[in-house]
Amino acid sequence: MPGTLLDAAEHRASRLDRALAATAGVPFYERADWRAACALPDPRLEDLPRITKAELRAHSPGDFLPRRFDLRQLEQSGEIEEESTSGTSGASVRVIFGRTWWAEQEARALRRHPLIAELLAANPAARRAVLTTPGCSGVSCFARWLHVEQRTLGSTLFVNQSRIPFSLPTEKLAQMAAETAAWAPTFLDVDPVHGAWFALHCERHGLRFPSLRFILTSYEYASVVHRRILERVFGVPVINLYGSSETGHLLIDHPGGGMVASPETAELELADADDRGIGQLLVTTLTNEYLPLLRYEIGDHAERVGDRWVVHGRLRDTLRDAAGRVVTTRQVDGCFAEATGIAHYQVRQAADGAAQVSLLPEVAGADLSAQYPALADRLAALLGGCVEVARTDLIAPEDSGKFRLTVRMTAAAASR
Repeated sequence: MPGTLLDAAEHRASRLDRALAATAGVPFYERADWRAACALPDPRLEDLPRITKAELRAHSPGDFLPRRFDLRQLEQSGEIEEESTSGTSGASVRVIFGRTWWAEQEARALRRHPLIAELLAANPAARRAVLTTPGCSGVSCFARWLHVEQRTLGSTLFVNQSRIPFSLPTEKLAQMAAETAAWAPTFLDVDPVHGAWFALHCERHGLRFPSLRFILTSYEYASVVHRRILERVFGVPVINLYGSSETGHLLIDHPGGGMVASPETAELELADADDRGIGQLLVTTLTNEYLPLLRYEIGDHAERVGDRWVVHGRLRDTLRDAAGRVVTTRQVDGCFAEATGIAHYQVRQAADGAAQVSLLPEVAGADLSAQYPALADRLAALLGGCVEVARTDLIAPEDSGKFRLTVRMTAAAASR
């Protein structure tokens, strides 16, 4: 075996050893199936069981915490932070991590991008302005609008406090823009829907932020629609960062194409890949001693192209074509690559395969009918069913506050 391949194999084996060692004294991994798999003479990652979201929800944090720790003592000492994730489904999961872990794993991921690495090397405390659903921000509250000092933590300003950006009055958007300008951030950290709607306000009023060097998108799938608006308005690179509260930041866009992994944070696998190379992403964490996860089903479709990754969106958001094959959010989103004038959209597919497309225009009341035929044709070719397109004035988020670009309805849901 060539030296580089041998080194890679040895490195992966040592990472598996670290992951297995982290399960010592963890109640969840003392089940019979896990004990049997870990007791194999030369266990491979693919020989181990998987952890589902339902299992994590039922057993976290207590059953994933090694017995050498006491949860109450950790909480009282301030050694850990606890978060209830706002997953797309709205069914939250309690996760815990060390007090500095979130910043450390995020920094590792960000430095995988050359532009961000250069900027952070020059200014480690670069200012950011965050625009996301309040449930993801950790400090915002949509029941009332907090004062700017209450939304400022270190080098971060949390700007948005509304679950539905489309309902924000102009004066509130103006306040958000003024706060952002005064903060002079190096980058925006945005949920793509919230970020794009804010960008449209800035465009209408000729607002730019001279300090801005790049925009991070995360929290949910970033559409070509959102990316196009952000790039057009602010004229800086839009860089997608992918991960979860349970696992940390795992992947980041790379200028050379695709996304690169943050290997110190986690081991990634592609399971159940189809003939197109699209499969389910599994995550084995390496750095959170309070919540060690092996082969965790993070809930996304992905594919691997060489040493790069392509994320396709949530498993629960996949549609089906006429032959019953999975159609991912990324594949649907590709049909919007040439569409213009659209701020946001949602494609809902009925159980019989027919799809309804709702388009939210960049400008309220704008006529988008010229877009309908091409979009309907592209989506019909992809899905193999009837497609209807219409304009809408509002697309609501899920209970979690996150938006879904693609939704497959069950027969029961469609009949209600």
